[in-house]
Amino acid sequence: MRIGIVTREWPPDVYGGAGVHVEHLVAALRSLPAGPDLDVHCFGADRGDAVAHAVPAGLAGANGALQALGTDVEIAAALDGVDLVHSHTWYANGAGMLAALVHGIPHVVTAHSLEPRRPWKAEQLGGGYRLSSWVERTAYASADAVVAVSAGMRDDVLAVYPELDPARVHVVHNGVDAEAYRPVPAPDVVRSLGVDPDRPYALFVGRITRQKGLLHLLAAADRLPADAALVLCAGAPDTPAERQQVAEAVAALQARRSGVVWIETMLPRAQLVPLITGATVFVCPSVYEPLGIVNLEASACGTAVVASAVGGIPEVVDDGRTGLLVPYDPADPGAFEAGLADRTAELLADPARAAAMGATGRERVLSEFGWAAIAQQTAAVYSSVLG
Repeated sequence: MRIGIVTREWPPDVYGGAGVHVEHLVAALRSLPAGPDLDVHCFGADRGDAVAHAVPAGLAGANGALQALGTDVEIAAALDGVDLVHSHTWYANGAGMLAALVHGIPHVVTAHSLEPRRPWKAEQLGGGYRLSSWVERTAYASADAVVAVSAGMRDDVLAVYPELDPARVHVVHNGVDAEAYRPVPAPDVVRSLGVDPDRPYALFVGRITRQKGLLHLLAAADRLPADAALVLCAGAPDTPAERQQVAEAVAALQARRSGVVWIETMLPRAQLVPLITGATVFVCPSVYEPLGIVNLEASACGTAVVASAVGGIPEVVDDGRTGLLVPYDPADPGAFEAGLADRTAELLADPARAAAMGATGRERVLSEFGWAAIAQQTAAVYSSVLG
């Protein structure tokens, strides 16, 4: 069985959960006894372990969505000879859809997010959002199988695209590398990042995008205990305007309280893991999250999580055992922000309880979210499609 994996992100250019997923899924599939042969096709510059495809020269100044679709055309041509193509995110869905048509091969899509659930993209991308939405809808409608990364995501897929046969939509959870993400107490590393390891701190890790709810956390931060710090590991903004909005909110917060640290670079794992390990509580204020790998990473590091109860997050954060969930209602952001503050303050004030939740979270990660099992389930989807 020869599988073509298509992804926009591939190391070292990984900046989101979908890229993390593909990186670890490929490694796990390759480790399976008698597993499939894999050809990885990605966007960007040449690299040794994948076939990279640059934006066609004639599209250098085009809308970003057109650039992605142009790259997809080239990838589709290169997929001749594979038995099945598996695409990740709308950026790659076009390549999978075109390859299926041209080469007569099955197409499997993994649903990491849905364009209709991110309407703010229309403001940022204009006609590009209309094109990305068309690519996603058309690819899902024609796919031989859709893999949802959570049960909540499966419900979302069927709600947004009711024309899909539910039998073609499978749940295979995201996973986490529990060896790469494990408790690593390293106060010197934390201190080198400008964070006081002896002061309890709440930690946010994520991209600067409306989906991640960072501005809600910043609005909630005034209610946190004065002796606690807030650390924001936040970069890769969707737009310059969003980055500016966060910068202004952080500066205003820093003027009102101490211990607010903004790390704008995306940290390497050697620094990120000790930073997560040292946190009293990890906070995920996402307003939309199909699963939330970052919460698995926090749990794997033995850190309690406070998160919004949206999408697939309740399948990752066991409320009251591995962390605390906060209801989110877009019509009442104030209540959400108050809940974030209260639940985070609750654990900052009780570090022993937070530590116990973190330990339980790591145990759950080890038993339920290992990549070997996820690779086996993914390979089973391939086999069911190929017959």
